[in-house]
Amino acid sequence: MSSDIEKELAEIKKKIETNQELLKDPGNQELFVLAEEELKDLQEKERDLQEQLNKVNAIIIEIRAGAGGEEAALFAADLFRMYTKYAQNQAWPVKILNSQRTELGGIKEIIFEIKNDNAWPKMKYEGGVHRVQRIPETEKSGRIHTSTATVAVLLKPKKAQIKIDPKDLRIDVYKSSGAGGQYVNKRETAVRITHLPTGLVVTCQNERNLLQNKENALSVLEARLLEKKQREEDEKMSGKRKAQIGWAMRAEKIRTYNFPQDRITDHRIRKSWHNIEKIIDGDLEPIIKTIARSQA
Repeated sequence: MSSDIEKELAEIKKKIETNQELLKDPGNQELFVLAEEELKDLQEKERDLQEQLNKVNAIIIEIRAGAGGEEAALFAADLFRMYTKYAQNQAWPVKILNSQRTELGGIKEIIFEIKNDNAWPKMKYEGGVHRVQRIPETEKSGRIHTSTATVAVLLKPKKAQIKIDPKDLRIDVYKSSGAGGQYVNKRETAVRITHLPTGLVVTCQNERNLLQNKENALSVLEARLLEKKQREEDEKMSGKRKAQIGWAMRAEKIRTYNFPQDRITDHRIRKSWHNIEKIIDGDLEPIIKTIARSQA
């Protein structure tokens, strides 16, 4: 549903831009009046669609390379491909909020948003430490290496859930840089936001627009603050509920991807699947369903 709304919204925005261009030339009075009337209708439709889109739940996923150097970064890139291919199969729109890539095509860190009501129920158990065992392309002796990457799955808060006082924020801007330290943008469009009461820091540099980077950074900050608030509330609880919440803790090793044995093992439910390449290419549904059923 949300992908349909986004497509329609994109089409409406293109039509608005076209009409705004027509209004710059008042020479053709009849065309000018028609464009002016249509623009009002289009802007009203845009507001309605945006309101509908805002009601759709969204999640923010953060993937970071862990132990293992460049091989860990390449594994993080594999996980990103797996989740985005899975989202594509589900017709879920994906928006990259921030990324730091390496010269060899790996990912040091990537943060992205998936907007769909079904995303949280399906993806919420993916948070934790993912481990890979394989022979890196750079390994000449043929030895198997073990590397890790961490995944955090955050529920994006609704507007009323998290309120941030602007006085609690320190916002710094700087030049965005890419792999090897090369400048992606010569202007200061990257944003670093520090939430002073908690010390949480979020950086965003993916967009070429300063305001868009700031908006993306605030979205990530709000999601992290909501997670922190929920975690503190959960720590007060005991029993089964607290044990289930533990599944989302970032420090827990949840899954191993063993390439020589073509096997993926989820350690929480002690179950394995084969055909790693197919799963990395987005065929994640069997794992998602099995884990969800185990928590029912």
